Amino acid sequence: MAGTHPGGVGGVGVETRRRAALPPTGASALGVPDGGPQQWHRGMTLVATISLFIGTRAAWTTAMATRPPVAAVISACYASILVCAVLVLLVRSRPALIRVDAAVLVTAVALVICGYLLDHTGADEAALTSQAANQILHGRPVYGQPWPWLFDTHGVGITKTMSGGADYTYGYPPLTALLAAPVHAVLHSTAAATLVPTVALLASSVLLWFLLPAPWRSAGTAVCLGFGLLPHYAYAGYPAVTALALLVPVVVRWSRTGEGGYLGAGGVLRAACLGAACAAQQLAWFLVPFLLIGLYAVRRGELGPRRALSVTARYTATAALTWSAADAYFAVQDFSGWLHGILLPLDQKAILHGQGVMGISYYFTDGSSRLDFYSYGSRLLLLGLLAATLLFVRRLGPALTVLPWLAFYLATRSQDGYFLMMTPLWLAAAATVPAAAFATAWQPHLPRLTGRRAKAVIAAGLLAPALACVVIAAASPPPLRMSLTPHFAGHGPRAGVTAIDVRAFNTTGTALEPHFASRTGQGASNWWTIASGPAVLAPHASADYRVKPEGGFRAVPGGHGPGSYLIAVTGTPMTITSARIPQ
Repeated sequence: MAGTHPGGVGGVGVETRRRAALPPTGASALGVPDGGPQQWHRGMTLVATISLFIGTRAAWTTAMATRPPVAAVISACYASILVCAVLVLLVRSRPALIRVDAAVLVTAVALVICGYLLDHTGADEAALTSQAANQILHGRPVYGQPWPWLFDTHGVGITKTMSGGADYTYGYPPLTALLAAPVHAVLHSTAAATLVPTVALLASSVLLWFLLPAPWRSAGTAVCLGFGLLPHYAYAGYPAVTALALLVPVVVRWSRTGEGGYLGAGGVLRAACLGAACAAQQLAWFLVPFLLIGLYAVRRGELGPRRALSVTARYTATAALTWSAADAYFAVQDFSGWLHGILLPLDQKAILHGQGVMGISYYFTDGSSRLDFYSYGSRLLLLGLLAATLLFVRRLGPALTVLPWLAFYLATRSQDGYFLMMTPLWLAAAATVPAAAFATAWQPHLPRLTGRRAKAVIAAGLLAPALACVVIAAASPPPLRMSLTPHFAGHGPRAGVTAIDVRAFNTTGTALEPHFASRTGQGASNWWTIASGPAVLAPHASADYRVKPEGGFRAVPGGHGPGSYLIAVTGTPMTITSARIPQ
């Protein structure tokens, strides 16, 4: 009979036997049901579990000496970490692994609370925010008020400026201080200023856990609460942590904001959170233009130019209204002081610090007479990245939450906190805003420039001015030629410098007002006193200075390290000259 076979009708029996003989694949090969969790989900959860170990031993050691009940909780967290690690590798269903994710989150929250109980005095940010909260409670001005006594406390750092001074005023938008004010009314200490960002970090971490797709949830826990990174910024009282917490709902699935031309309740809430974040700390400002470009491009690809502009304008207006509502009282009270205060970190000309390219002139050469070009390069890089995002949003859109922070690498104040404090936003966008969301996004048409090589040339052209500024700043010679004659003395078992005679020659055509400090490794000492010598060094002139360290004694490092350097800086123009202190 046609179509028959000894093994069965139409060969079905043979095919069945062949399939049965094939080795098992996928989840079944691992002894896991086909509906079991993905292996990369297990990996994410395991990495998050491991991240909770970082810093836990130091916290436990401190707690045993000061707060034994807290140490007991940390010991219980150790047990939880170990049990979670075992369960990650053994559970056989996705719901079970999600429950393990939740256990990892609960353990992380417990460890952060323990860390806060052990260390909540805060740093200079907490001291300033706490004082600002106290000013608000008593109806006194917040901005433009110097509070030098705050920095007499141990552990409270001070931001020195290149003009030889320091900033003693509040230099952040007011929202964190407003939130801290009612807490300060109860606690009467800097603990109020550290509690607000700590609670904000915990709340945003829990919110992010629920907003992320299931396999990404533990990654969010690790980035927010693990690795020993962000919790310590919260304990220090950084207002940027409050801004981060408010930006989390803004960034999650941001490309869907305004779908169909309607903001809806979700879009209005996102816009309000964006405005509140801008009222909490200046870092949020740098995300705003990138986000608006991306939002307009995605919506224009869906709705056309007019409706896209309308929905973007309504989103922007809602954010601006929220931002203004938080700042209105302070702007009316003292507009000039408020404006100067919130712009202070952008124009204060703080002394060099950080891990960016400015280190070339600070750590690896004798200085630079054109430090301002690092700042120019930072601004040009920001503008170049904005232009590149507009022109190539389909390609750069997925990295939109990372691009704003690249500009800080070129700044004269290029600290790691500017990068890592916003890393949860990178994860939130990576997990919820896929590259496919930009497939139909609008971007300007560039006639005859459609090839990859042409686009690469345009992108390079946009970034070239920033690179040129960096080259100018790094290649410029120091403005002063300095020869040093130190005076040493013993102070107990230590040897140190009591004064340095400096012969300085101004190689530039600009009058300079030098201020002196010492440096061992990174950072700089407090300003040295100029005991003799002119306040202003004329162009192409030389002068003799005698400078003395604060307190009349500066210990010199022993061993074979890099040694100590005397630095001379000026604020206008921004320059630095370094000379090694001979021993």
